[in-house]
Amino acid sequence: MRAFPAASDERHGARTSPLGIGWTAVTAAAMFALAFGKARTGAALGNPVLSAEGRVTLIDGLPAAAVLLGLVLNTALGCWWADPAAGHVLVYYAIREVREIFSEA
Repeated sequence: MRAFPAASDERHGARTSPLGIGWTAVTAAAMFALAFGKARTGAALGNPVLSAEGRVTLIDGLPAAAVLLGLVLNTALGCWWADPAAGHVLVYYAIREVREIFSEA
């Protein structure tokens, strides 16, 4: 049994797990359901803090959705690069959000 894969091995990425994909899908769905519920309740009550919390929860759900997309693309199509690509998109989005926050301050 080798501790490290040889450079000539065909598969260089992590193995996928149906349980992990399912758990990530449930997590993403729960985050988006919470986000929309908070936003809807905040709008119905006229509560801007709860509405803003809904937007924050939506942003929190994006990493789960990106991880899920990377896992599914890797599993279904062998796109090992999908997870790192999703990470770069999230970094771009986070930088944009930080710039917007500091421009308002």
